Amino acid sequence: MCCSLAAVLGVLVHVGVTRQTVAAARDKALEQLHDASRAYEAGEALPPESGLDPAGLPESLRRLAVSGRHGTIVAERDGRPTMWAAAPADGRALATAVDYEQSARTITGLDNAIIGSSVLAIGGTLLVGGFAVRRVTRRLHQTATVARRISRGELDARVGDTGAAGAAGAAQPARLDEVATVARALDTMAGTLQAKLVSEQRFTADVAHELRTPLTGLQAASELLPEGRATDLVRERVRTMRRLTEDLLEISRLDSGSGVVETDLHRLGRVAERVVRATGTDTEVVVVRDAHVETDRRRLERVLGNLVANAHRHGRGPVVLTVAGPVVTVRDHGEGYPEYLLAHGPQRFRSGGGAKGHGLGLTIAVGQAEAIGARLEFRNAGGGGGGAEAVLTLPWPPAEGG
Repeated sequence: MCCSLAAVLGVLVHVGVTRQTVAAARDKALEQLHDASRAYEAGEALPPESGLDPAGLPESLRRLAVSGRHGTIVAERDGRPTMWAAAPADGRALATAVDYEQSARTITGLDNAIIGSSVLAIGGTLLVGGFAVRRVTRRLHQTATVARRISRGELDARVGDTGAAGAAGAAQPARLDEVATVARALDTMAGTLQAKLVSEQRFTADVAHELRTPLTGLQAASELLPEGRATDLVRERVRTMRRLTEDLLEISRLDSGSGVVETDLHRLGRVAERVVRATGTDTEVVVVRDAHVETDRRRLERVLGNLVANAHRHGRGPVVLTVAGPVVTVRDHGEGYPEYLLAHGPQRFRSGGGAKGHGLGLTIAVGQAEAIGARLEFRNAGGGGGGAEAVLTLPWPPAEGG
């Protein structure tokens, strides 16, 4: 806008001044031509710089005068700009010349002044604007960075932008500018969200802790009941409640990040075989390429155990666990994962298709995978057989073994 405004103003000033300068020179030349015409008609000597068909008269102006009309034109004479005026005189051209060099210099000087001032104004505007824009964009970039950190789960991230459009220390509170208003709104939202999540995590942990004691007593009491179908049903429900309580406690610890990751070097194939034996399921283990991984074995076993258990509970056999370097794949041959899980990941207390479960197993698997720096992906297997496929990619191991 500044460049356009400077260009428009420069053109307007140039056109206006040029018109006035040319008009003044034309009036002077016509006045001198009028004096020459009176002298010619009276038979007197013509004024200086006047004559009949003088040398240097532009041909176009001569033809105009011979045709019976008056006219003026700016042309070069002996390398100097000259304003010519001509009128008819007995079939010839009576012309007079007025020096136009000073007027041309005035216009050239004005043009140079316009260009110079425009360049200075545009340069100054660009410098000031660039500084202001860079300051605003830097603050916006900082706000966007904090927003991305919050989306990754860093709820303690804050912008802390205190920019205000007012003098510091003024009697009236400073008015926040737009960027500071957005930053303050983001900080407020993050603080509120963090407080709500902390409250929910504390509530979940408190409920799970409070349930452990009565469930322990209930399990002990169920062991004293006489054997029978009703007793088996009660014991099964008590075990389910205990597993659910332990899962809630684990999720609470994952949410709060209070657990400690204890890493060591482990052979991935052996860990996978040990997990399958612990689950007691009919799962085939295929080691394409074994690898040493530096990870927390307890957390890794928890992830793989939950994936294998979920495959047997919600899918169909055969269930195959494949180790290919630092990548572990657990595949069943059922109907595959539901659409919501593929689109948004596991959700607590939700199981698609009327399947039994609380949706905590995969949620815990995702949380434990993140804790050990691994990536867990869910997809539906292509090719023959179909089924669900969970792929766990561990950090690249420092050494591998076959």
